[in-house]
Amino acid sequence: MLLRPLLASALLVLPLAAVAESPNIEPGQWSFTSTTSVEADMPIPDQTETYDECIAQSDLDDGSFDFVEEEEGCELLEHNVSADGVDYQMICREEGGEATIEGNMAFLGDRTEGNVDILVESQQMGQMQMQTVIEGERTGDC
Repeated sequence: MLLRPLLASALLVLPLAAVAESPNIEPGQWSFTSTTSVEADMPIPDQTETYDECIAQSDLDDGSFDFVEEEEGCELLEHNVSADGVDYQMICREEGGEATIEGNMAFLGDRTEGNVDILVESQQMGQMQMQTVIEGERTGDC
């Protein structure tokens, strides 16, 4: 099914190695919450996921901390990365469907916020519009 890989790819983000300076993210323990809503011909309930991650200063400095990752079957069309955030556009194709993805994430020191909008065209499921809101906050030391 096209939906699961798209959700996974939508919530991942490019290596920040291209950033000349460290991202404006305070190192420490972080909690991230993403809520996805779907508009489609069939009713699909909102999905909320929460996960925790330790972000070390060394991760931010050496670019090993990722926020966008290009999945198989996806092509990154555009990305702009800075210390203050990331914006990107991606297209994913799988047999019988295509998804256009636009995302952004703002780095705000001890918190992050962003959105991912996905338009899915599928022979099996028709057209779907998905929106994911992502919020993160530093919760303490690792």
